[in-house]
Amino acid sequence: MAHHKSAQKRIKQSLKKRERNRIVKGALRTVIKQFQTSLVKGSDEAKGVLDTAVPVIAKAASKGIIHKKNAARKISRLTIKLNKAMAAR
Repeated sequence: MAHHKSAQKRIKQSLKKRERNRIVKGALRTVIKQFQTSLVKGSDEAKGVLDTAVPVIAKAASKGIIHKKNAARKISRLTIKLNKAMAAR
């Protein structure tokens, strides 16, 4: 364990941030999985799920939990999947 007060404080802050980031990343993975399962069911439902997934991904990027280019790539790939599914129908 750390001996200095500042080091002890940093450890506490890091643990809080880590827990917060884990929650957001978990929600991110959940939303993406929901989109993929809804894509199999039907493109109309997937469009609604994508509309809820995009703000979740963007918010994670704005908070610095994931990189902004990572978020852009995720959103782009999900949108491409939706467009391909809609074109196939």
